[in-house]
Amino acid sequence: MIAERLKAARPPYPDLFAGAVLWAGQMLVSTLVALYLRNGLTTSHASDLAVMYFLGGLLAWPFVIPLGRFFAHRRPLETRFAAFFVVLATGTILMTAFLFAMDYRMFYSRWHAPAGTVTWAFQFVFTGAAAVYQFAVLGLRLFLPLGLLCLLVTSFALAKRMR
Repeated sequence: MIAERLKAARPPYPDLFAGAVLWAGQMLVSTLVALYLRNGLTTSHASDLAVMYFLGGLLAWPFVIPLGRFFAHRRPLETRFAAFFVVLATGTILMTAFLFAMDYRMFYSRWHAPAGTVTWAFQFVFTGAAAVYQFAVLGLRLFLPLGLLCLLVTSFALAKRMR
């Protein structure tokens, strides 16, 4: 049973690569639409945010699609939809939060202690935690309203394709 699920979890490579680009494009458009609706794209960091959300979608897709396919294998349509919805939302959010944390780390590293020290480890952990917190408070809103619609449509399309 597990071996069959693991085999079914492996998506075809064209779907994996094309899907990653399409999902990343949806996250890019979602971010730009949200920024436009909130402030007319007047922020000086619009291009940086667009790239970060694009990369969040691009890098999350190859990890979450096999996981979604694993949980959706031989399940009813509703369960397949739920599996893809949960893993795609969670994976994209986590990957984008990770990219935010690494961006923070790169910026603040010039003021941190030398690498490998105990002080550096604390600074690394707490800088990452602060970045993830700020992303949760401010960054998740850029997935709305269009990102939620993209998530619903993409999850349904993936659930329909998988049997």
